[in-house]
Amino acid sequence: MCNQAEPTTDATTGEVTPSLMTFAQCTTLFHETGHGLQHMLTNVSEGAVSGISGVEWDAVEQPSQFMEYWVLEQRTLSSMARHWKTGEPIPQELVAKIRASKNYRAASAMLRQVQFATTDLALHDDAYTPAPGRAMEVYRSTAETCSVRPPLAEDSFLCAFSHIFAGGYAAGYYSYKWAEVLSADGFAAFEEAGLENERIVEGLGRLYADTVLGLGGSKPAAEVFEMFRGRAPTATALLRHNDLLK
Repeated sequence: MCNQAEPTTDATTGEVTPSLMTFAQCTTLFHETGHGLQHMLTNVSEGAVSGISGVEWDAVEQPSQFMEYWVLEQRTLSSMARHWKTGEPIPQELVAKIRASKNYRAASAMLRQVQFATTDLALHDDAYTPAPGRAMEVYRSTAETCSVRPPLAEDSFLCAFSHIFAGGYAAGYYSYKWAEVLSADGFAAFEEAGLENERIVEGLGRLYADTVLGLGGSKPAAEVFEMFRGRAPTATALLRHNDLLK
């Protein structure tokens, strides 16, 4: 569900503006398609571990985030993104601007997520759990290594961190970032093989469909990833796609 704007009709001229998708909405469409593909392409007959079911929490978002990389590719956009009046394909200069805007303050955003994940794990670690009323000390402690500036004295962020207290992410908030590692490294396989080579891309796509998409929760996610990639995941591709490598 994209929830995009409905077509509109100019009251004076009667001209109809179709339902136009923003780039963010297009990205959402690709993201959710990744989840849909994992369900539709499952090779597992046991419902409890087929499709997205039974997949470890830190790998559930892997196929969806993987699909987001394709919408940033020039060939993908050129094949579908056209001006609704002139039919002109999206210019390469605009694609470059979209990519640049995606990585604006990428390092700050990544540090923010790392701090949240680190705080979550620390709060749920028996060896680290503070006495009642001292949870903010943990938050401030993790900020020393994950934040450019220390939290303000009146910072009460933890009181609103509903993900880990009421949203089911207790000791699992790190899964957001780890899924990004998996999806970026998975897409890097296609980049390394050559995105311009349709035959190779198709072959890798079938392998991805048979492993990451097809096996669901029937095998550990780490094992499934290695079946596709041939090795354990690394964060190199994620850092590169965020312009954080020289």
